[in-house]
Amino acid sequence: MQTTDSIDKLINDKTAVMLYFSAPTCNVCHSLKPKLLEAINENFCEFEIVSIDISTCQDIAAYYSVFTIPTVLVFLAGKEFLRKSRHMSVNDVINEIKRPYEIMTS
Repeated sequence: MQTTDSIDKLINDKTAVMLYFSAPTCNVCHSLKPKLLEAINENFCEFEIVSIDISTCQDIAAYYSVFTIPTVLVFLAGKEFLRKSRHMSVNDVINEIKRPYEIMTS
């Protein structure tokens, strides 16, 4: 069971964490998720990815100020680095993460 405390601990313990907020009724979420996860896994070996279903975890969504889906939050070294909602491309997300991630992990 995910909690804000367990997610915060993960964010603080890991170099790179992505939170993916979605819901079962969101077609865009289900279309984007596999493409985004594949791209993250191919480009960034140290990323931890947490999928959060806002239909069952509204408290977590509110805690992170997520009010629309899909939303992606990327944390690098414990700090929120990137927040993308609704209209995003996989390439945009990868390109924005790439340089700071490489600096942190080199």
